Amino acid sequence: MTLPAGIDPTVPPSGDGCVECDAAGGWWFHLRRCAQCGHVGCCDSSPAQHATAHAGATGHPFVQSYEPGESWFWNYETDEMYESGPDLAPPLSRPADQPSPGPAGRVPANWTEALR
Repeated sequence: MTLPAGIDPTVPPSGDGCVECDAAGGWWFHLRRCAQCGHVGCCDSSPAQHATAHAGATGHPFVQSYEPGESWFWNYETDEMYESGPDLAPPLSRPADQPSPGPAGRVPANWTEALR
């Protein structure tokens, strides 16, 4: 099977959480993993939307959900969702004991207000 440009199944994820949020002490709602370089960023429902920013800055077109039990991909170039795709290098999601929103201890009590 030939993989589309923008997917490298050998690259592991960059970590358990959003790279930029972790560096800044921020928080996220859900996580997305770049299918090309493994960058883990926060979703568009998160305050900082780092996954989309990463795709725009790098031109990396595909992300996969980095949430437990989800395997869908999103193509930023075509605005298409795919229910599944190639198996990427493990781990396939954030740790199951890490809450969403997360990470524990950094989510403000009024987090629902921040998502409006």
